[in-house]
Amino acid sequence: MALRNHSTITEFILIGLSTDPHIEALLFSLFLVIYLLTMMGNLMMMLVIRAHSRLHTPMYFFLSNLSFLDLCFSSVTLPKLLEDLRSEKKTISVEGCLAQVFFVFLTAGTEACLLSVMAYDRYAAICHPLLYGQVMSNQRCVKLMLASWGLASLNAVVILLLAINMDFCEAQTIHHFTCELPALFPLSCSDISININILLSASLLHGLGTIIPIFLSYARIISTILGISSTTGRSKAFSTCSSHLIAVVLFFGSGFLCYLMPPSGSSLNVLISLQYSVVTPLMNPLIYSLKNKEVKAAVKKILGKFL
Repeated sequence: MALRNHSTITEFILIGLSTDPHIEALLFSLFLVIYLLTMMGNLMMMLVIRAHSRLHTPMYFFLSNLSFLDLCFSSVTLPKLLEDLRSEKKTISVEGCLAQVFFVFLTAGTEACLLSVMAYDRYAAICHPLLYGQVMSNQRCVKLMLASWGLASLNAVVILLLAINMDFCEAQTIHHFTCELPALFPLSCSDISININILLSASLLHGLGTIIPIFLSYARIISTILGISSTTGRSKAFSTCSSHLIAVVLFFGSGFLCYLMPPSGSSLNVLISLQYSVVTPLMNPLIYSLKNKEVKAAVKKILGKFL
């Protein structure tokens, strides 16, 4: 990859979360625990779904892929953050920074598509239960998963091209703990107005293209649930959707705020990035395991074999 526009500098300096060694030591311990719990929680979710035949359904197929994405997503940023918290020289090469930009958009974009697909899956299960097996066949589930990766990859390539075509002349300090495209904008010595407009357009297109199907799916789901005469039936239908709705709010809420806010390098931007890149991958397996009776039963069964 030719980086002709980046020849004047070879690395960036990441400000990180603190410059106080004592606070950095505490943050290192905190984020190390979070990363280990994220890895364990998502790996456990994937293992449980794979090990139990009762969980070999479209909903759990997508949930297993969500856990895999959360593993990838957190691994894009957290290992580098942990390294920087224990290093005096918090630098990242230009190539490494661009790679981080690409993989953040790839994993986050795929997760956005997957959450939209999972909403459609819930719509098919609740609104068309008799046709569910036909609508959400194994072949279609795989195609939807591949389409999610494909669309996110296309979006990530566009974003990467924006970053590659930016000129960085003197400024090297990124006021963030990771390389995100909005954090790179203040460092550019070239006109970035087009880049900002393209990023905004791409974020809106990808974001709205995934959130609108979720909204439409749940509009139909709520309408169908309200038409169920049995209180038990309504409660059961709502319970199958509540975990997904929580995951959607956590992910899209912080994601939209991060990429639609003006790039400022403020503490608020950093906190929002921490929420969706660190906290959300940790919370997703907890949300789905604590609110899902089948997953809880499967986890207890596996733990029972080892205890």
